Amino acid sequence: MNIVHLKDYQTFADEKMKKLNVFETPRFFCDVYCFEPGQAQKAHTHGDQDKLYFVLEGQGTFQVGADSRVLEEGQGTMAPAGEDHGVINHTENRLRVLVFMAPNP
Repeated sequence: MNIVHLKDYQTFADEKMKKLNVFETPRFFCDVYCFEPGQAQKAHTHGDQDKLYFVLEGQGTFQVGADSRVLEEGQGTMAPAGEDHGVINHTENRLRVLVFMAPNP
């Protein structure tokens, strides 16, 4: 059994957000995204994959479809297949997000 501690997944970079893989199989992936202040994941779409975002630390602006909301630690949302989605760290603090997507592209 592979045991992980999400607090260990904290790598940040000035040039762009970091993606840290936690688990991956042919059927799904689970990453931690680490955003410095002002960094973003540009809005994009996955035609056949659902994506879950869950805030581990900080707060950010999450877009799913035409809706945009600020989520904070302990909150999450889902972007269904075919919906535009993205994240912006609009704050002056770091943002860490657990991301789960299935099926794995």
